[in-house]
Amino acid sequence: MSLADRRRRTQKLEECVNKKFAETDLPSSRQERVIEATRNPFTWVTKYTKTWNEHWVEENRPEPSEHFPPYEYFQDIFDLIDECRVNFFEKSRDLMISWACVAYLTFHAMKTPSRGVLMQTQKEDKVIQLIEYAKCLYRMQPQWLREAFPLTKPIENQPALKLEFANGSYLAGIPGGADQIRSYHPWSYLNDESSFQPEAAESYNQALAVVSGKIIFNSSSGPGWYADVRHDIIRSEEE
Repeated sequence: MSLADRRRRTQKLEECVNKKFAETDLPSSRQERVIEATRNPFTWVTKYTKTWNEHWVEENRPEPSEHFPPYEYFQDIFDLIDECRVNFFEKSRDLMISWACVAYLTFHAMKTPSRGVLMQTQKEDKVIQLIEYAKCLYRMQPQWLREAFPLTKPIENQPALKLEFANGSYLAGIPGGADQIRSYHPWSYLNDESSFQPEAAESYNQALAVVSGKIIFNSSSGPGWYADVRHDIIRSEEE
C-alpha cells in the first residue's frame, strides 16, 4: 500500500468514526466541540489533555501538569504511526517518546470502538507506569471530553494493568516475555525500552502474528537485537 493510500485510508476511518459519534445523543454543539478536540492526536495532546512531570521543579516548569509542547516532531511521530504498520523509535527521556506513543494509542482506543492495545515492558512496575500515562491523559481532559468517551467504571477503580472504555476498547499492560503476548489479539502493540528485554526479538515475531494494526518498538540506545534491527544488521544465533 502506497503512502497516499495509507493517508486516504486513515482519513476515511476518521470520517467514519466522526460520523458514528455524530449519531450519539449529545447536543450538536457538544458534538462539534468533541469532534474538534479529537480531530487528531496532535490537537488532543497539545490543547485538551496534559502529562505529568516529576522533575518540574528541577526543570523550572510552572507546574507538574502541562499540555504536550507543540513541537513538530510529535506530529511527525503520529504521522509515522498512522502511515506504517511497524515503527521503531530511538528515544531519550527529554523527547517524551513513550508519552507520545501512549497518547496516540490512548486516543485511538478512546475514540474508536473495540480497539485493544497491548503494552509491554521488561518488568510489571514499568508497564504499570505506562498504563498510568494513559490514565493521566484521560483524567486530565476536560469533563465534557471524559463524558463523551466514558470508561467501564471510574478510573480509580480500574485495575493497575488495565484501562477499559465503555466502547469496548482497552489498554492492557504485560511484563516482558514473548509468551505473554500469545493469549491476546490486539489492534496495537507497544514494546517500551526494547533494548533491555532479552526476548524482544521473539516478542516482535509474536506481535507480527497476533496484532492486526500498529506495532511500535521504542527504546534508548543499547547493544543487542533492537540496535541491530534499527540499523538493518542481521546476525546468526552463534553471534
